[in-house]
Amino acid sequence: MSLEQVRACGLSGDQLDRRVRSGRLARLGARVFAVGGAPPSWEQQLVAALLDLGPSAVVSHRTAAALHGFDGYECCPVELTLPRSGRGVTGPWTVHTTRQLELIDRVQVGGLPATSASRTIIDLAATATIPELERAIDSAVRDGSSSPAFLARRLHDLRGRGRRGVVLLDQLLVDSGGHSDLERRFLALVRSAGLPRPTCQRVFRRDGATLARVDFTFEPRPVIVEVSGRRGHSSDAERARDAQRRNELQHLGFVVLEFTNEQVRRHPTMVIRTLRRHLP
Repeated sequence: MSLEQVRACGLSGDQLDRRVRSGRLARLGARVFAVGGAPPSWEQQLVAALLDLGPSAVVSHRTAAALHGFDGYECCPVELTLPRSGRGVTGPWTVHTTRQLELIDRVQVGGLPATSASRTIIDLAATATIPELERAIDSAVRDGSSSPAFLARRLHDLRGRGRRGVVLLDQLLVDSGGHSDLERRFLALVRSAGLPRPTCQRVFRRDGATLARVDFTFEPRPVIVEVSGRRGHSSDAERARDAQRRNELQHLGFVVLEFTNEQVRRHPTMVIRTLRRHLP
């Protein structure tokens, strides 16, 4: 609870101090308290930090990445962002300040104010490694919380002198659009070979129902490509579903090509040679 909430309960300053000394209340920040003995948790820290810093604060950076569920980002020390007027705020939290945090860059995640997926990625670009940033982009695209086109627009609007990482993010957006690192590697392989960029995650429907979602289509050529990172043998039921799905797509007139993780990463020449046989 915040200091204002404590005072609203009728506690004086002396009463509050006595409860903190006795352990009935635990001080979590300059202006926030928890009931003594309550088990600590990452979620508790997030709520406490937001109460401590006030309504203009938002969860941001790596903490927002974990909150959005980006792959590879786990619960971490709490990072928040405040308007630049909040410079000098102290506490047990990592506090960033910004001149620009528009409504389009703010969302609610699990009831907590946070930077949007796109703004989180742009903020991460200053310090994240290339694999971390790739995972963040691909996670946001996969989950539908951003898209390469929207991310590029926000980057264009927010770039400016002193914003680090924008050049790297520009480079990584070139091969974005898939849902996994393997799909990103396939897109990079296609680009380096000078082949036309495919459409990612195309959905085929029939009678209002989803028939299949495929990794890539090279329309107007009737070519579908699936990249598979699965290891070992599928179950009989999985193989039956895959066969039925392939048959349905072939019935629509598509050539269905599938490449494994090992083929994409270790035998790119074979992958490109196969694609060239089916593409102009």
